[in-house]
Amino acid sequence: MGMQSNSKEPVRNEYLDQVREQQQRVEVDLKARKVMAPMQAQANIMPMRRAAAAVVAERTGNAVDVRVTGFWRWKTVIVPPNAYVVHTRRGHPQPLHIGLGVSFRFDPARDSFIVAPGAMQTIMINAHCICRELQGLLVQGYVQWIIEDFGTAYRKLDFTDAEDPMRVVNVQLREQAEAAIKDKVATMSIDAVLSDKQPIIEELTARLRHVAEGGGGGDKGLGLRIVTVQIKEAVVSSARLWESLQTPFRSERERVARLAALGTEEALAHRELEVEQARERMRLESDGELAMLRAHKSAEAYDREQSERLRRQQREEEDARRLAVEHQQSALQTAELQKARLEVEAELTRLTQEAEAEKLKREVLAQTEVGDVQRAAANRQSKTELELLETRQRILNELTPANVQARLVELLPDIAEKLPKPQELRSVSIGGSGGAQDGQGVATMVAQMMALMNILKVDGTARAPGQAVVVNTGGKEAKGELPPTPAPR
Repeated sequence: MGMQSNSKEPVRNEYLDQVREQQQRVEVDLKARKVMAPMQAQANIMPMRRAAAAVVAERTGNAVDVRVTGFWRWKTVIVPPNAYVVHTRRGHPQPLHIGLGVSFRFDPARDSFIVAPGAMQTIMINAHCICRELQGLLVQGYVQWIIEDFGTAYRKLDFTDAEDPMRVVNVQLREQAEAAIKDKVATMSIDAVLSDKQPIIEELTARLRHVAEGGGGGDKGLGLRIVTVQIKEAVVSSARLWESLQTPFRSERERVARLAALGTEEALAHRELEVEQARERMRLESDGELAMLRAHKSAEAYDREQSERLRRQQREEEDARRLAVEHQQSALQTAELQKARLEVEAELTRLTQEAEAEKLKREVLAQTEVGDVQRAAANRQSKTELELLETRQRILNELTPANVQARLVELLPDIAEKLPKPQELRSVSIGGSGGAQDGQGVATMVAQMMALMNILKVDGTARAPGQAVVVNTGGKEAKGELPPTPAPR
C-alpha cells in the first residue's frame, strides 16, 4: 500500500489554477493603459515654426470621438453630446467646465480634460463558485450601469484608459459582482442555485447599489447608478455530477413512462381481446345472414330466370310472326318497286334513244353543212386557179418573139454585171440565121436560154473568177467580162 501511495502523482486542483489565472488577468486589467497627451506628442515632434502654420483638427487617444481644433495654445475641444467631460486649469481648484456634451477652449500649456461615455454600460459576469455541498458551479449573468453624478465619479474612478475609459471601472464592478455571487452561492445548496436564482439577484443588486450609489444621506457612493442585474445561467462544472443530479429525475420519469407503457399495453391487450371477440361474433352473424341472403338470392335468381325464359319464348314467337308479316310486305313492296323500276328504265331507254337519234341527226346535218362548205371552198379555189392559169396563158400567148428578145437584150447588162470575170470564153448561139417561123423561133430561143442557165449552174463553181461567156443573139456575138464573184460572208 505504501509503494502504491508513493507512486501516485499529486492531484491537480483545477479550480485553484483557474482562480490564479483569473487573479492575474484582473491585475493586468486594473492597470490603465496610458498614452502621451496629443499636445505633448505634437510639441516633441513638430518644430515651433510649424505650430502657427494652419488650423489642424486633432483626435485624442480616447475611445470617445473628441475633436481638438486650432493650433498651438489656441485650441478648442469639441465633445459629442453623449459624453461627459471635466475641464481643469492650472491654478484653479475647481473645474472650469463639467457636464454632458460641453465643448470649451483649450490651452495645452495650462489645461487638462477627461472624457467618458455617457451611454449605459454592460458587464458580463462568469463567476466560478462553490456551493454549500462543495461542488463547483459556473454562474453567468450581467450588470448594466450608468453614470449618475460625473462630478463624484471622475474623482473616485479611473477614466484615463487610452482605448476604453470605462474598462477599469467595468473590471472593478465585475470583480465586486463576482465576489457577491460567490458569497451568496456558498450559503446555498446546489439544488437551490439551479432552481431559484432570485436570492442571488437580490444579494448582488443590494451590494452593487450600496457601492455604486452609496448608503444614503451625504454618501453618494461612486456617482454611478445600477440599472439592472440579471443571472442568465447556472452550470454544474462536473459532467459526472450533472449526470448524477439528473439521474433521479430521469429514473422517475422512466419509471412513470414504463408504468404508463405497461398500463397502456394491458389496456390495449384487453381492448384487442374484446375487439377480436366482437369481430368474431360479428363475423358469425354476418356469415349466417349471408347464407340466408344467398339462398334468398338464389331463389329469386331461379324465378327470374324462369320468367325471363318464358318472356323470351313469347317474344321470339311474336318476333317470328312480325317478321313473317314484314317479309310478305317487303315482297309486295319489292314487286311494286321492281315494276316501277322497269317502267322507269323503259322510259329512260326511250328518252335515251330519242336523245341519241336527235344527236345523230344533228351530227349528220353538221357533217353535211361542213361538206358543202368544203366543196364550195374547193370550187372557189379551183375557179381561182383556173382564172390564174387562164391569165398566165393569156399573157404567154400575148408574148411575141420580138418582145422576148427585146426584154432579154435589156436584161443582159444586169446579168453580165452579176456574173464573175471570165477567164475562158464560150459562145452560145441564140436564134439562127435561117429564122424560120415565129413558133419555131420562140421554141429555139427558150431552149437556148435553158441551155445557158444550165451552163451557168454547172460551171458556176468550176469556173475561175473572170471567166467570160459569149452569147450569140441573132447571129451576133456579145462578149463581156464578168466581175469576180464576191467572197461569201
